Amino acid sequence: MTSTHCKPATVVLVTGGAGYIGSHTCKALAQAGYLPVTIDDLSRGHSSAVKWGPLIVGSVGDRDLLDSIMTQYRPTAVLHFAAFAYVGESVRNPAQYFRNNTCYSLTLLEATQDHDIDALVFSSTCAIYGIPQRVPIQEHDHQNPVNPYGQSKLMVEGMLRSFDAAHGMRFISLRYFNAAGSDSEREIGWCHDPETRLIPRALMAARGDLPHLEIFGGDFETPDGTCVRDYIHVSDLARAHVLALQHLRSGSSSRTLNIGAGTGHSVHDVVNAVHRVTGMPVPIKIASRRTGDPAVLVANSSQASSVLKFTPLESSLDHIVRTAWEWMKRR
Repeated sequence: MTSTHCKPATVVLVTGGAGYIGSHTCKALAQAGYLPVTIDDLSRGHSSAVKWGPLIVGSVGDRDLLDSIMTQYRPTAVLHFAAFAYVGESVRNPAQYFRNNTCYSLTLLEATQDHDIDALVFSSTCAIYGIPQRVPIQEHDHQNPVNPYGQSKLMVEGMLRSFDAAHGMRFISLRYFNAAGSDSEREIGWCHDPETRLIPRALMAARGDLPHLEIFGGDFETPDGTCVRDYIHVSDLARAHVLALQHLRSGSSSRTLNIGAGTGHSVHDVVNAVHRVTGMPVPIKIASRRTGDPAVLVANSSQASSVLKFTPLESSLDHIVRTAWEWMKRR
């Protein structure tokens, strides 16, 4: 008589796996055959979003907890999402951002080194570019973040390069643009408090949850005077993280890659898409520009296409809005 044994799933530690992007990535990891083990302090994440592996509630800055998790689960790699990500809040409270995003990342890197984990995918941001000198933005373009949030992420990228040079800790840093939308199967979705993102707020205004959508600036040097941004569906972004992990596990060297759809949409484009998808008009109010807001942020993601074979599959604007709307109605 022969017995069949299931091959155990490869364990990956996911910091911030209860958050918006982290939870979508945990689903993508599970679909790819990995076991995501989440550590999240739930200050911004939600335990209900952790469905594809165990959840350990705690801080990435807790070295004893990290040692315990790594000893028990023996992850082969780390996907690092845990961070605060409100630009305005970072300006008002920079210490909170440098401590949580930068200092706690150092604690994580030290633990990862001591437990002989040599592969890490880092959730970075286009905010490190600041006001771009050209668009679409390429990875080697000037990096001059204009807020503590972007500065905190750029500092972590520097630490990653140093740990690679000193200890051979390979990494892929994904600088992504505007994550949007929700899981097409409606198992998880966006849930921020406060909600500051354009597409959810436009949907809220259409449904009457907000009196109007406030648009910050109507006099930019763009075709319709409003900011232009590169929106990438969160599930596409999650898939990019899995591809980055697989690339590292194949033995590749460290890289930094932009992840975007490569197409810019203005605020008015988003408003029109919300009207098309919901059938409801979006009341708007033009307000003053926010300090440091670039007119246009669009990614050149050709390196991600070349290196990771990454192509956005779900990032048309109407599909992004439709999935966000379906999740909003379910909630």
